[in-house]
Amino acid sequence: MTSDFRDFIEKLEKEGELHRVKEEVDPNLEITEIAIKAQKENKPALLFENVRGSRYPLAINSFASAKRIRIALGQEPEEIGVELLNFVESLKPPSLKNIFTHRKTVKRLLSFRPKKIRKSPVHEESSESLGELPILKCWPDDGGNFITLPLVQTKDLITGIPNLGIYRMQIHDHLSTGMHMQIGKGGGYHYWEAEKQSKELPVAVTLGGDPVLTIAAIMALPEGIGELEFAGMVRGSKTKLSRCKTIDMYAPSTGEFLLEGVLKPNQRKLEGPFGDHFGHYSAAGNYPVFNINKIFHRKNPIYPATVVGKPPQEDKYLGDCTQNILKPLIRIIHPEVKDIWAYFEAGFHSLLVVATENRYTREAIKTSLSILGLGQLSLTKVLIMVDEGVNVKSKSEVLDAIKRNFSLETSMMIISKAPSDTLDFTAEKIHQGNKLVIDATTKTESNRPLAKVLPKDLKALDNRILDWKLIRGFLLVVKVKKGGSDVIKNLISNPLMSSIKLIVCVSEDIDLDDDTEVMWGIFTRFDPGSDMFFTNQKFNGATPIYEGTVGIDATWKGGYEKTLTMDDKIVHKVEEKWDQYWK
Repeated sequence: MTSDFRDFIEKLEKEGELHRVKEEVDPNLEITEIAIKAQKENKPALLFENVRGSRYPLAINSFASAKRIRIALGQEPEEIGVELLNFVESLKPPSLKNIFTHRKTVKRLLSFRPKKIRKSPVHEESSESLGELPILKCWPDDGGNFITLPLVQTKDLITGIPNLGIYRMQIHDHLSTGMHMQIGKGGGYHYWEAEKQSKELPVAVTLGGDPVLTIAAIMALPEGIGELEFAGMVRGSKTKLSRCKTIDMYAPSTGEFLLEGVLKPNQRKLEGPFGDHFGHYSAAGNYPVFNINKIFHRKNPIYPATVVGKPPQEDKYLGDCTQNILKPLIRIIHPEVKDIWAYFEAGFHSLLVVATENRYTREAIKTSLSILGLGQLSLTKVLIMVDEGVNVKSKSEVLDAIKRNFSLETSMMIISKAPSDTLDFTAEKIHQGNKLVIDATTKTESNRPLAKVLPKDLKALDNRILDWKLIRGFLLVVKVKKGGSDVIKNLISNPLMSSIKLIVCVSEDIDLDDDTEVMWGIFTRFDPGSDMFFTNQKFNGATPIYEGTVGIDATWKGGYEKTLTMDDKIVHKVEEKWDQYWK
């Protein structure tokens, strides 16, 4: 277990999971390209000691492996979740014997409350301007330089209850930034409440906090469980807080940097675009402005950063970590749920698979509706329900479940005008999109046979097809240069394709032999409401009836945000200097 960020860095180095880069590097694009290439080659975390324009070193890819996550937590993420679940279930009803049996967990729970201390390392020194920090510009068309790994702490102005979240921060000037908050997140709700009262919202931003705090900040914790408390429970020791110097708040005392300031009511400024974890730019928009009173830091601070982009990136490991901790706990709410997994390849919120016990007819549908109403799970775009015993992490097992059990006539539900991820550029409009539920659990309905032989040349059916791949006899993925929806309509209406359950069109930039790319290309680029087609579609009253083959147009469409690509000059520069970075 690590005590703070620099202790984490030291432990990474001791375990051979950190490399110090002496070569001068540019925070504008170059560091991004190095970090991405290092991640692809399974290189260690990087500590850049010579960042152009700043006297502070920069750490990146700190969480970019399962081993580094394990070092941060002091144990496997799954162990934490199982430990909590076993403890909660053992207290039904509570007894002294059960408490004694789980005394380790009890000790952790008793350590959850933060501890206020007087002396704070993070207040040792100060800087006059954000320009002194090595803040990254990650992608060529980003709206500016962004703080990418901030721990943003706010509080409810009525109850005083704090929230810790991670929201990107675009630099506006030497003492102000954007704050990319959404109303559905804790900090966004606090700001909304403050605005209703025409009050400023105090904000404390920690850079380089205890890594357990970073993990807690990105978790979709149940209401009533705070991130500071959860971090204490995971760590087994209280989170240390100290009073801020310029605002009425307590903030983590062992951060590397601390930015103290306020969000003023009704103050907005254009923020973005920003290269995000969907592998595309998120659109520019008007967001709250963080006005900084003072920049504090420890002696010789280390600036933390991360890069997001086309999966997989560092956020894959952080996302997998948080869901490995939380997924056992969903059984407290839904005992019929045996396992749950969100796929990083689809940007997490775009694809969720749930394994469930079906105790009565259509229970899987009942459970799916409930899950889509749970916190951050409400942002799920595609939800696939499978039987217990199916490994939800295994793409092949999930596909086999769909192959066996999916019937268009009985196994599919489209939910329109539902909450959506802010970053989902396929949605009807911001925060509102459509959802698809696939019930791939065992049912009694008969199913049609699967395709055994396809026409030798699909191009003869449609000359816009560039390439294709039949997956497990039921899923046909075709690559096209243009005209995705027309190609789909043509194929699903062709009698030669009648035994195919599902046909998906993807764009020409997708490598059909790369499973990660195929999943990314499909799930980030279609909306269930506007991009799905059927051989036959009719209505029984207000109920839609679908028959035949499902077609999905998952091609890139005009109006979508641009795909992330690095500047060729930067790619060439990093290639030429690659060996120098590793001296």
